[in-house]
Amino acid sequence: MSENEERKYYHMTIAGCERDLPICPISDTMDIAGFVMLGDVEITEKTAEALLKKCPEHDIIVTAETKGIPLAYEMARQGCGRYIVARKGIKAYMRNPIEVEVKSITTDHVQKLILAEDDYKGVKGKRILIVDDVISTGESLAAIEELVKDVGGNIVGKACVLAEGDAADRDDIIFLEPLPLFFKEAQK
Repeated sequence: MSENEERKYYHMTIAGCERDLPICPISDTMDIAGFVMLGDVEITEKTAEALLKKCPEHDIIVTAETKGIPLAYEMARQGCGRYIVARKGIKAYMRNPIEVEVKSITTDHVQKLILAEDDYKGVKGKRILIVDDVISTGESLAAIEELVKDVGGNIVGKACVLAEGDAADRDDIIFLEPLPLFFKEAQK
C-alpha cells in the first residue's frame, strides 16, 4: 500500500460488539474483510455466548488451528467443558496421528489438519460441535468433518461467528452474521 492509499475497513456489529474489519486483497478480483478474534477478549466472550444459545447440545467442541481456538476454548468454558484442536502439523508428543488435507481461501497452499490419539480417543459416539471463526468456502469445515467421522464422532452442529460470501446461504451451518466478499474489476 502506498503512502497516499488509505486503508479501507468494513464496519459491522457482531454479538453487540462494533468492529472495523480491514479490507484485505486475496486476488486480483476479490478482497475480504479480515476478522481476527485472537487477542480480542470481548468479542470472543460475547460471540461464544451468542453461538451457544443457537447451538444444539454437544459433548465436545472441535476446531482447526489457529483462529478458531479462542472461540472453541470460550464456548467450552461456558458450556461443555471440552474442546479439541485439529493441528496443522505433527508434534513430537502426538501419538498415532490421523490427518486430512485442506485448501483454505486465506492460505496459498494445501495444509494438513491432524488429530492425535490423545485427542480423538474419547470422541467415538460423542456429540461433536465443530466451530470456527469464519466459514467461507467450507474446505476447512469439510476437513474437520472428515476427521471427526474417521474417529466415530457424531456431528450435531457446525457453527461460526461469520459466514462469508455464499456460506451465508448454507442451511447446514449456524452463524451470527453474514460477511460479504468484495469483488473488484481485474487489473488491466
